[in-house]
Amino acid sequence: MTEPIHIIGGGLAGSEAAWQIAQRDIPVVLHEMRPVRKTEAHETGTLAELVCSNSLRSDDATANAVGVLHEELRRCGSLILKCADENAVPAGGALAVDREAFAIAVQQALESHPHVTILREEITGLPPEDWGATIIATGPLTSKPLAAAIADLTGEESLSFFDAIAPIVHRDSIDMERAWFQSRYDKGDGSDYINCAMSEDQYFNFIRALLEGDKVEFKDWEKDTPYFEGCLPIEVMAERGPQTLSYGPLKPVGLTNPHAPDQRPYAVVQLRQDNKLGTLWNIVGFQTKLKHGEQVRIFRTIPGLENAEFARLGGIHRNTFINSPRLLDQTLALKKRPDIRFAGQITGCEGYVESTAIGLLAGRFAVEKRLGQAPSLPPETTALGALLGHVTGGAEESSYQPMNINFGLFPTIEGRDHRGKRLKGKAKKEAQAARALAEIDAWLDKISVDS
Repeated sequence: MTEPIHIIGGGLAGSEAAWQIAQRDIPVVLHEMRPVRKTEAHETGTLAELVCSNSLRSDDATANAVGVLHEELRRCGSLILKCADENAVPAGGALAVDREAFAIAVQQALESHPHVTILREEITGLPPEDWGATIIATGPLTSKPLAAAIADLTGEESLSFFDAIAPIVHRDSIDMERAWFQSRYDKGDGSDYINCAMSEDQYFNFIRALLEGDKVEFKDWEKDTPYFEGCLPIEVMAERGPQTLSYGPLKPVGLTNPHAPDQRPYAVVQLRQDNKLGTLWNIVGFQTKLKHGEQVRIFRTIPGLENAEFARLGGIHRNTFINSPRLLDQTLALKKRPDIRFAGQITGCEGYVESTAIGLLAGRFAVEKRLGQAPSLPPETTALGALLGHVTGGAEESSYQPMNINFGLFPTIEGRDHRGKRLKGKAKKEAQAARALAEIDAWLDKISVDS
């Protein structure tokens, strides 16, 4: 009987890794501690639960690095992207999902797979060597005993940062006499977001309330922990200057308020659909560390949300990740114990899609190792290859921080447009995107032939 590959953690990365392995007829044992042991951020025991947002960000594969990664994952047979596509909700040019239906779909696919066994248990130490190949995909909320064991093995202290969660509002509590449906520049079907306009006075009163509101107190050991720049609490952004939000998530451009068409909003708060029924909407960019009572008081000052009822209030939790460029080889294996691979956000990649991508690669590398095959690394010109390269050595060890996929991680591309000018801006991104998708197809064709 073939020995199974063990996976610790049933989030996006662990679920994707399990699927990639099982689809190649190798047994998998997936260890997930929820609901036996809860975390500060999760609300259910379902595999692949989305904690912070229901958005997998831009789905534009022609000029956006995240969209390119979406498309590469689809072509690689990703379970996460398949379930996301099947449970998508309107979100303009983004891929957003009904988070509950999405997680249930992922769990059902794994539960019904003949090569997958799911064990609900907490793993409190390093996997025993008789397990053989193991993937640790415990995410940014790795339990303290396991995190301590990893630190003891590697001799490295895990780095940490805070991640914040945005609140979710019941749709029928939003005043549509004041709010309206529209996407910026009418992208998507043109009405994928609910918009709440603010006048100048309302905006600056809101900023003042954010700055003065009671916030969650950090423990002494948490006070030096940095935030991840891509998921800052809204009040932390406000601290950087009174206009920061009006140029960020509250920017009014590309929107026209039908209730006051002659008045340009000074700022606009947007809500994005959070489930397929359209009954729940999350407030875009409103990750927060405000205390719950303060969230209700302050967010109800937003025009259209005066009577808002919250299905979930925002929160904050501590994330941990390892110094991957120092600790892992090119196949995500731990240099000190090559039988252990790491995947997902614990490696320092940031974001749902990036976590999924590293899980997919870890699963494929584990299969190749089991079958005695040489590892097949995705080309560095692809989104998968660029992300893998950053995590396993492209980033500076001394200043390693979580990173979303972006074209800055790709090798530059040379060329000129139809006017003979050097590629730049959108044209350069389009060229990089086209190259990436061509290269991923060539890589997959080669793997297919070699196997």
